[in-house]
Amino acid sequence: MEERIRQALDTMGLPTMITKEDLKRRYLKLAKENHPDIPGADGDRMREIIEAYELLREYMEGYRFSFDSEEISRRYPDESHAERFGF
Repeated sequence: MEERIRQALDTMGLPTMITKEDLKRRYLKLAKENHPDIPGADGDRMREIIEAYELLREYMEGYRFSFDSEEISRRYPDESHAERFGF
Protein backbone atom coordinates (compact mmCIF):
# COMPACT_ATOMS: atom_id res chain seq x y z
CA MET A 1 0.00 0.00 0.00
CA GLU A 2 1.31 3.44 -0.87
CA GLU A 3 2.56 5.60 1.96
CA ARG A 4 0.20 8.47 1.11
CA ILE A 5 -2.79 6.10 1.22
CA ARG A 6 -1.66 4.88 4.63
CA GLN A 7 -1.27 8.49 5.82
CA ALA A 8 -4.77 9.35 4.55
CA LEU A 9 -6.21 6.38 6.46
CA ASP A 10 -4.39 7.54 9.60
CA THR A 11 -5.64 11.11 9.13
CA MET A 12 -9.19 9.84 9.06
CA GLY A 13 -8.66 7.22 11.77
CA LEU A 14 -9.66 4.31 9.55
CA PRO A 15 -8.40 0.71 9.31
CA THR A 16 -6.96 -0.58 6.03
CA MET A 17 -10.06 -2.59 5.09
CA ILE A 18 -12.97 -0.20 4.52
CA THR A 19 -15.96 0.17 2.26
CA LYS A 20 -17.08 3.29 0.44
CA GLU A 21 -19.86 3.65 3.00
CA ASP A 22 -17.34 3.48 5.89
CA LEU A 23 -15.27 6.18 4.23
CA LYS A 24 -18.24 8.44 3.63
CA ARG A 25 -19.62 8.01 7.18
CA ARG A 26 -16.24 8.78 8.71
CA TYR A 27 -15.76 11.82 6.47
CA LEU A 28 -19.16 13.24 7.40
CA LYS A 29 -18.51 12.69 11.10
CA LEU A 30 -15.08 14.36 10.95
CA ALA A 31 -16.40 17.21 8.78
CA LYS A 32 -19.15 17.90 11.32
CA GLU A 33 -16.65 17.91 14.20
CA ASN A 34 -14.00 20.02 12.44
CA HIS A 35 -16.00 22.42 10.31
CA PRO A 36 -14.47 25.93 10.34
CA ASP A 37 -17.80 27.48 11.38
CA ILE A 38 -17.67 25.64 14.69
CA PRO A 39 -15.98 27.71 17.42
CA GLY A 40 -12.55 26.33 18.23
CA ALA A 41 -12.35 24.16 15.09
CA ASP A 42 -9.08 23.98 13.21
CA GLY A 43 -9.26 24.92 9.52
CA ASP A 44 -5.98 23.13 8.77
CA ARG A 45 -7.37 19.90 10.20
CA MET A 46 -10.43 20.23 7.97
CA ARG A 47 -8.20 20.69 4.91
CA GLU A 48 -6.29 17.52 5.85
CA ILE A 49 -9.55 15.60 6.22
CA ILE A 50 -10.83 16.80 2.84
CA GLU A 51 -7.57 15.92 1.09
CA ALA A 52 -7.48 12.48 2.73
CA TYR A 53 -11.10 11.79 1.82
CA GLU A 54 -10.61 12.80 -1.82
CA LEU A 55 -7.44 10.72 -2.13
CA LEU A 56 -9.05 7.62 -0.61
CA ARG A 57 -12.23 8.02 -2.66
CA GLU A 58 -10.25 8.33 -5.90
CA TYR A 59 -8.04 5.41 -4.89
CA MET A 60 -11.05 3.19 -4.18
CA GLU A 61 -12.69 4.09 -7.49
CA GLY A 62 -9.51 3.71 -9.53
CA TYR A 63 -8.42 0.48 -7.89
CA ARG A 64 -11.59 -1.31 -8.85
CA PHE A 65 -11.15 -0.42 -12.52
CA SER A 66 -7.34 -0.42 -12.63
CA PHE A 67 -5.73 -1.89 -15.72
CA ASP A 68 -2.24 -0.93 -14.61
CA SER A 69 0.13 -3.29 -16.41
CA GLU A 70 2.42 -3.68 -13.40
CA GLU A 71 -0.47 -4.69 -11.16
CA ILE A 72 -1.76 -7.16 -13.74
CA SER A 73 1.72 -8.64 -14.06
CA ARG A 74 1.92 -9.13 -10.29
CA ARG A 75 -1.48 -10.80 -10.14
CA TYR A 76 -0.94 -13.02 -13.18
CA PRO A 77 2.83 -13.55 -13.49
CA ASP A 78 2.60 -16.59 -15.78
CA GLU A 79 0.36 -15.03 -18.42
CA SER A 80 0.86 -12.29 -20.94
CA HIS A 81 -1.70 -9.49 -20.88
CA ALA A 82 -3.09 -10.61 -24.22
CA GLU A 83 -3.62 -14.19 -23.01
CA ARG A 84 -5.20 -13.02 -19.78
CA PHE A 85 -7.85 -11.02 -21.60
CA GLY A 86 -8.43 -13.58 -24.33
CA PHE A 87 -6.68 -11.88 -27.25
